[in-house]
Amino acid sequence: MLFNSINFAFFFVIVTTLYFILPHKYRWMLLLSGSCYFYMAFIPVYILILGFTIIVDYFAGILLEDTEGKHRKYWLIASLIANIGVLAVFKYYNFLNENLSVLLNSIGYQNHTPHLGILLPIGLSFHTFQAMSYTIEVYRGKQKAERNFGIYALYVMFYPQLVAGPIERPQNLIHQFYEKHYFEYARVVEGLKLMVWGLFMKLVIADRLAIYVNSVYNNAGEHSGKTLALATVFFAFQIYCDFAGYSNIAIGAAKVMGFKLMTNFNRPYFSRSISEFWKRWHISLSTWFKDYLYISLGGNRVSIPRWYLNLFLVFTISGLWHGANWTYIIWGAINGFYLVFAIVTEKPRKQLNHLIHLDRLPKIHRVVQILTTFVLACFAWIFFRANTVQDAWNITLHILQMKGSLYIDNATIGYGLIAIFLLIVVEIRREFYQHSPLPVNSHHWIAEHLSYVTLVVLIIVLGVFDGGQFIYFQF
Repeated sequence: MLFNSINFAFFFVIVTTLYFILPHKYRWMLLLSGSCYFYMAFIPVYILILGFTIIVDYFAGILLEDTEGKHRKYWLIASLIANIGVLAVFKYYNFLNENLSVLLNSIGYQNHTPHLGILLPIGLSFHTFQAMSYTIEVYRGKQKAERNFGIYALYVMFYPQLVAGPIERPQNLIHQFYEKHYFEYARVVEGLKLMVWGLFMKLVIADRLAIYVNSVYNNAGEHSGKTLALATVFFAFQIYCDFAGYSNIAIGAAKVMGFKLMTNFNRPYFSRSISEFWKRWHISLSTWFKDYLYISLGGNRVSIPRWYLNLFLVFTISGLWHGANWTYIIWGAINGFYLVFAIVTEKPRKQLNHLIHLDRLPKIHRVVQILTTFVLACFAWIFFRANTVQDAWNITLHILQMKGSLYIDNATIGYGLIAIFLLIVVEIRREFYQHSPLPVNSHHWIAEHLSYVTLVVLIIVLGVFDGGQFIYFQF
């Protein structure tokens, strides 16, 4: 069930209304059954896969808590194998098999391993990582094992963040299912406003920009460097508004019922470095890799070469997490290279800024850093969006040459630029003047409510209602 569908509108109203009507002790049952229905609206049979991992991790958590000594590690390993095994089969099996075929063919052998004709369960990587965080936290002694099977299942399946995050931690979410939430007008309105802003980001900005981006990137060989450059910039805003829009809807829907989900985006395109960018972009995933992989590898508490390797390896793996394609792996590796290169060149860059007196102009220096970070992010996005690695290289070469005329689609470009301008105005206000999760947070009651009425009108008039899925659903 898509957040940008009429079906979800009815679902949300019915579930939320029943949530506040029902006695507290029955609410988790409503949310669990509603979440099952929400997930089964995509491909019903795949709930069996989700059920398998939920059962495994539920019992693994209890066994981890009740077992002492080295045997605890065996239960953790069993849980991780089950979760990673599901990912490996449904997400990476065919990718690995195809690459094995290429390798064997290069040395004169044939690969007879069959190709699996299966669809990737929607949001598999998200709820798998959320389940893994539970067993890891129980193993580390930072979370008590959940004995109520229904509550644990709801932790994994909570519908607002089930298929595209934020990837929650058990310490933040599980206890909230036991808390009684009352209907509070101010909180409900704030949640609805977040949902409206999320829908605006998705329907008016992301899906409008997608029309141009898809037409260019799906026919990359037919377009000039200028067109490809514009499409790449549009994609940078498309993917941001698509995913941040989803997160706002998810956080807003949960807030209406009284649940607090973690912030997933914090205006990443105002970052002054790639390191800061990853502290602002998909925060729930970035912190997941930091806490469970980067630190486990030794983090920065190792030799300098090993530290660099840890950074590069974590980001390369994060690329693979996004998709079973070399384009995603290269995208992750590029970001890993950025981070290592920034560390290596930190001193000479400071010397250069001092030499040209840029450090004496802090505002200009900040603008230069923001624009540089955005350009670097856009270059990496080429590999993320391109259909193949060869397409990505060709697009990069054409952009560097900047030859040919610009492909003009007046309506799409016009609406896209206006929408991006509005987004930037809102983000500047929130970044420098008002640190609120809401796009508009005025002391003037009429002005604030009129702003959200305007957003609703813009969604109705300019929104793209073609049933387009959120980009991160495929991950």
